Amino acid sequence: MASVNTNEDVEKAAKKAAEALYGTDIKDFKVRVVFPFPSEHKRDSWDVQVTFLSNGVQYTVDLMIDEKNGQITNARLIDKMTPL
Repeated sequence: MASVNTNEDVEKAAKKAAEALYGTDIKDFKVRVVFPFPSEHKRDSWDVQVTFLSNGVQYTVDLMIDEKNGQITNARLIDKMTPL
């Protein structure tokens, strides 16, 4: 896998992970926040929070993306709700 260094790379890796976990019928995919992990000075991963719709349900998912190879090292469902 390719390294993940730019915002475009982060979004691409995050969307690919979301599709792998929740299927390809994802709509309104948005990257909410991106944080370097563990810190700005010694970054080796990206902590990324995304939201999207799938089958009429809105998901908020936190992903840890390794900068060197783009692998997802942790994925956590933060919220799942039916939009108003």
